Amino acid sequence: MAGSLENIFPVSLYATPSPAYRDVFYTVPRAGHLIAGQKHHIKRNHFPGHELILCLRGKGWTRIEGRLHKVEPGDLLWINCHRPHEHGAVLEEPWEVYWIRTEGPRLAQMAELLYVGESPVIRGVDMESARRIYCELFGLISDESPGSPARIHAQVAQVLSLAFCARQQAGASDPEVPRSLKRPVETMKMLYFERHTVESLSQIAGLSPTHFSRLFKEAFGTSPIDWLRRERISQAKRRLADTSDDIKEIAEQVGYNDRYFFSKDFKKHTGLTPSQFRTLETDRSLS
Repeated sequence: MAGSLENIFPVSLYATPSPAYRDVFYTVPRAGHLIAGQKHHIKRNHFPGHELILCLRGKGWTRIEGRLHKVEPGDLLWINCHRPHEHGAVLEEPWEVYWIRTEGPRLAQMAELLYVGESPVIRGVDMESARRIYCELFGLISDESPGSPARIHAQVAQVLSLAFCARQQAGASDPEVPRSLKRPVETMKMLYFERHTVESLSQIAGLSPTHFSRLFKEAFGTSPIDWLRRERISQAKRRLADTSDDIKEIAEQVGYNDRYFFSKDFKKHTGLTPSQFRTLETDRSLS
């Protein structure tokens, strides 16, 4: 039976974490409890933070890099909001969720360890513990006592721990990646700065180039070379934010011989030039 058209928010919380805590703690500037209506649909190109959405009942979906993922009761959906994404409720059975938007150190790296880009839906989470942690977080966000930032950090860390445990118990960090694609993907992740072609990657997979390309597209929603470009851009973003290296040097470090082509590719994937991205990240760190 379909739900109502409008969203209901039994809990809707905003916070403005102190800049002094952002580089040290996980912070939660936004959180809530949503009973979604049939029209619930969010689409963004870029947004601060990471959203951790716990599906309590009903069904939802997300689309990351062109690939559709279903979300069911008991699933934890991890969305890296810095990348293009969209998600929403299934029309016939809209989901009810607890959710937090969190920011903090090394979240992007943690997401990569869990293969969130390719497999954002984490199944098998301890729901009893997850519900308790989210409810405690809701209370802490409204608490202005001196120790609340540290307690919020600890609660978010528990959510991340549940995600890691669920993936580990599933038997693999990347359960949706076909076995034949794991070595090529690992090669591109580790050696993103080297030259790769469909032919060389298909040899690593032990498949014909045509079969490899088709299987990769089905698994990741994009071509192997486009996937590699996104990986290079992700690596470049880290260097732009964390180092003072010249943009030409960074382009070469991540596998681009042509600075102009690097800048063009970077803007295509982020909507910003490398210089604009660096300025924005610098301003954030100083704010």
